[in-house]
Amino acid sequence: MKKLILSALTISLLSCGVHQQNKVENADVMKYANTITAGELSEHLYIFASDEFEGRNTGEPGQKKAAQYLVNEYKKLNIPSPAGVTNYYQPVPSTAFRGNVKDSENVLAFLEGSEFPEEVLVISSHYDHVGMDAEGNVFNGADDDGSGTVAILEIADAFMQAKADGFHPKRSILFLNVTGEEKGLIGSKWYTDNPVFPLVNTIANLNIDMIGRIGNGKEDAGDYVYLIGSDKLSTELHNISEEINAKYINMELDYTYNDENDPNRFYYRSDHYNFAKNNIPIIFYFNGVHADYHKITDTPDKIEYDLLAKRAQLVFLTAWEVANRDTRPVVDKPVDAAASAR
Repeated sequence: MKKLILSALTISLLSCGVHQQNKVENADVMKYANTITAGELSEHLYIFASDEFEGRNTGEPGQKKAAQYLVNEYKKLNIPSPAGVTNYYQPVPSTAFRGNVKDSENVLAFLEGSEFPEEVLVISSHYDHVGMDAEGNVFNGADDDGSGTVAILEIADAFMQAKADGFHPKRSILFLNVTGEEKGLIGSKWYTDNPVFPLVNTIANLNIDMIGRIGNGKEDAGDYVYLIGSDKLSTELHNISEEINAKYINMELDYTYNDENDPNRFYYRSDHYNFAKNNIPIIFYFNGVHADYHKITDTPDKIEYDLLAKRAQLVFLTAWEVANRDTRPVVDKPVDAAASAR
């Protein structure tokens, strides 16, 4: 009788596992992508890029307020800190920075995977900006990188709504809001030098830095986003990105700045690079620079919220696919030691 009960229990558990797997694979993914709306992004950004946050300069009171805003939002979404991280903060000490910069912190929230919890997809943005000038004018940084930061909050919300409906991602997702990007990619370097999860188990990084505007020269381009780095380490990740866009969003994916000879060298200038140099496949989502870049005129009223929502949806859909595939993206173009030391 005991053997019969155990057999029945085993079959039941296996059936539940298959049922869960089928549910995730058959989810109406666009239902959750469509929860990322222009209205909610705008609501977040008018707060996050307001004068109250004083330009979010690393180590300063405005940056601390911005960090607390993110913590409060993750708590509202019921997304916890990773184990070993206190109240969502990974401290980044002043010794990590050049010059007179005070202690700061990365903000981390973690959604554990259902089948491969040890494998982690990192979705990142930097939440710092450049503060205020001597006259007290605030550099609000609505696009740089308020746009990427609020996109992550909406992406996290979409994943949690899917989870509430029983569609739990197979792999874990780390929502990583880093500090000190404007000081030299310091927050992301601190994370990759002191990872909360082993880098060998970090399957990819989707990094979002400025996705709320139309860049110089793209005024007549329609819906587009610049993609940088998607094919640098993993042909498979690049193909996933292309296929997901074609299936769901059909946005112009512009690879102009992905060129090795691009003089802007954007591939080396945002937080994804600290993952890439550790042989972690990355995609950098970017709208290009514009007249308000690093000026006091980078304000929330200049943001193209419908376009911001569409770009954030693309990141979510790509993340969904990477998190739920049978295997992690293959690294078929690893960087050498010399390249990673740059």
